[in-house]
Amino acid sequence: MDELLVKYLLGETTTTEAEQVRRWLDAHEDNRKHFDHFKLIWAESKKLEHTSTVDEDKAWERFRAQLPAQQSDSVTQAVAFAPKRRSFPMRAAAGIALILLGGLSVFYFSTRSGGDIVLATGDAVRTDTLPDGSIITLNKHATLAYAKNFNTKTRNVTLTGEAFFNVSPNKQKPFNIAVNDVKVHVVGTSFNIKSDNRQTEVIVETGIVDVGVAEQQVKVLPKQKVLVKKYSAKLKVEQNPDELYNYYRTKTFYCSNTPLYQVADALSNAYNVKIVVAGSKRNLPLEGVYKDMQLDPILTLISKTLNVKIEKTRDTVFIK
Repeated sequence: MDELLVKYLLGETTTTEAEQVRRWLDAHEDNRKHFDHFKLIWAESKKLEHTSTVDEDKAWERFRAQLPAQQSDSVTQAVAFAPKRRSFPMRAAAGIALILLGGLSVFYFSTRSGGDIVLATGDAVRTDTLPDGSIITLNKHATLAYAKNFNTKTRNVTLTGEAFFNVSPNKQKPFNIAVNDVKVHVVGTSFNIKSDNRQTEVIVETGIVDVGVAEQQVKVLPKQKVLVKKYSAKLKVEQNPDELYNYYRTKTFYCSNTPLYQVADALSNAYNVKIVVAGSKRNLPLEGVYKDMQLDPILTLISKTLNVKIEKTRDTVFIK
């Protein structure tokens, strides 16, 4: 599918292939997120087309030389369908996207025009350290962008998807996150932000976090959370009784009266499988800790704990 997506972006898919891509995009929200990140990487690479002064062929060979032999060969084959008239940035965009097939899942690139650094994850979680010493863990299919002059006068970042922030304290340079229409302002603290096209959730682990939207602003304390729905300026701070949000960092699913649908969402993301919970079972409260376990044993324990049935098809797990 990754190779097909590159052809789709190049406008070189057949009618049948284009319809296949559209069906795939409509099948699941995760597919749409994956494609959005493809487009982001593609767009950033294309920006270099008008500013690059390097020898394109030599640069392409250097790019390939840095890859393991198997990946280098697969990238060469994968972009063979691109006409020779395309410049190096276009080939690089295709190559970067297709490297996903070789197992890489995080991309770092700097746009010469905008000057932003963009960190984007694919199908794996990634932890990185920003120039100010703050440690960021990006969940799958997340993007973090910041300016090249980050930490000179300000510490501003833009987030899509989900990430855990452990912000290095600096009262002279507050740390600001823009996510959807929400602004998060901190000095030094740790917290989790999860966003999609419907809502943004902020859960605080340590310290105090200011969360604002439109003209409203609230302070969120440890073990509290605030949920901001799209197109709504309402801010309601609530207690956060469990630590399920940490699953992608700790590989542990902590459930404390956690609604079953939330656990299913986390399992879906962690194990790359679609899990559907029957409407009557969605809010069943689950207690338990599942650490370093495969999906099937977890599902078996959930089935016994909540007296629910687990049914599997080729690509979906149903909890009834």
